[in-house]
Amino acid sequence: MSILRTRTPQAVPATAATLEPFRLMRDFMRWDPLRDYDLGLPVSFMPSFDVKETPDAYQFKADIPGILEADLEISLEGTRLTVAGKREEDVTKDGERIHLSERSHGNFSRTFTLPEDVEGEKVMAELRNGVLTLMVPKRPEVRPRKINVSLG
Repeated sequence: MSILRTRTPQAVPATAATLEPFRLMRDFMRWDPLRDYDLGLPVSFMPSFDVKETPDAYQFKADIPGILEADLEISLEGTRLTVAGKREEDVTKDGERIHLSERSHGNFSRTFTLPEDVEGEKVMAELRNGVLTLMVPKRPEVRPRKINVSLG
């Protein structure tokens, strides 16, 4: 069996999405020039997060396929939200040979500093279909509210 890898991507026209500076920087920071050489170094796993603010909460989403709920640890200390976990390496059995191994594994930890307006005791976490979703609600007094105007 012969497995060949190509580095020639499909030609895609330059659009605003492909020129997004944060995406370019994230991809550059994850670029590893020694990835194709087996140096016996451990491969690290670091999931990417999306963070969105709504009027009522901060929402965090991460793709973490293959990670069990028991292997996750989520904590909020003051305004520091930490998500840590591990993805186990696949075990090979006798007689099996690995031809290509690109999936990363290992321990990870991500910490986010939140604004002071969060309700830490009401954080909700859900792991469904390999997607971790965290909802960190805002305190009611800082949520936007509509002010009615009276005619005088």
